[in-house]
Amino acid sequence: MVNPATARSSTLHLTTALTACAIVIAILCSGRMLAIQLERKEVHWIAPKDFFIKNQGLAFERAAARRPDILLLYGSSELIDPIPNRASDFFAGAPTGFQVCPVGKAGATSLIILQKLGALGADLRGRKVAISLSASSFLRPDVRPDYYAGNFSVIAASNILFGNAIDFDLKAAIAKRMLQFPDTLAEDSLVELAARCFASGRTSDRIILMALWPLGKLKNAMLDLQDHFEALVYILAGGRPAPDWLRPDHSHTLHARRAQDPKLKPLDAIGPARDAAFRSRIAGAGEWTDLELLLRTLTELKADPLILSMPIDAHAAAGVSRSAREVYYERMRGLAERYHFPVVEFEQHDADPGFLITRREHPTPRGWMIYNRALDDFFRMNK
Repeated sequence: MVNPATARSSTLHLTTALTACAIVIAILCSGRMLAIQLERKEVHWIAPKDFFIKNQGLAFERAAARRPDILLLYGSSELIDPIPNRASDFFAGAPTGFQVCPVGKAGATSLIILQKLGALGADLRGRKVAISLSASSFLRPDVRPDYYAGNFSVIAASNILFGNAIDFDLKAAIAKRMLQFPDTLAEDSLVELAARCFASGRTSDRIILMALWPLGKLKNAMLDLQDHFEALVYILAGGRPAPDWLRPDHSHTLHARRAQDPKLKPLDAIGPARDAAFRSRIAGAGEWTDLELLLRTLTELKADPLILSMPIDAHAAAGVSRSAREVYYERMRGLAERYHFPVVEFEQHDADPGFLITRREHPTPRGWMIYNRALDDFFRMNK
């Protein structure tokens, strides 16, 4: 027989524990609601900035996606290079009725961008979004693991795998690519296991996924709370800049070293061997696979994208004929047309040092103005 005093004591402890849990949950939910309200209120001064929390999290991207007067622009190091006229600065004051919100840093490629977009899910439905691609990404066999790791976001990966925005087959294809960079998935065993289950296609793994699903949703909720808390701290701190050690340095120093390379051939030294090698590099680039996955993701999200493909710069074009370089533009156009997405390749500025800073593959001030005109035309289309 249970002692009545013991029973009352156990009931009191249980009630106290439940009350404490309810208080904690209420505080967390209230904090999350406060963060979301502040994100929406302050998004206009935050949108043009580039900083670590916005790039690695989802809170500020989601807040920007929900604003009809903000255009999300995804890309790589060109977005953070402080060159005059870059889109985030040029549109900061909304001179033509909208702002540009840059998301990206050095080394970001299609595989990283698709994870960010897929994680935003329904918030991109019917929304305009611009994506800036670097031609150099299509001139190497695959994504550099260190670049991928430097851009990888656990919250984006978890949300795309445990979210409902895209179908199983597309998730499986994305998971297979993610598994080719095992060091990043090793950061989170649940996300890694989910990726392996999606990629395998076995019935047994689908059953495991069903068991994992509630845990995945719980994980997404916890990551969401952390994301909003970091956003809240950033806003309350007045948007202090990220420390220098959080900013990549190879976007400048690597290009500076290349500029002193004595082996570079002049642009007019055209040779059949150089053409053949260039065509081979284009044909064998893994970035085409990732770009198609990105376009499939945008299709399923029912987003309204613009693909901005930077032209080939003079450094990459050295010793390569114009007809060989045309292979890149034709393939880019063909892939975009297959998914009925508009693409601006700036092909007329191929190997033009007035448009791109040679060996850095970043638009010059004049190049950014041409970029900005394309962004403005896109945003105003069908308005």
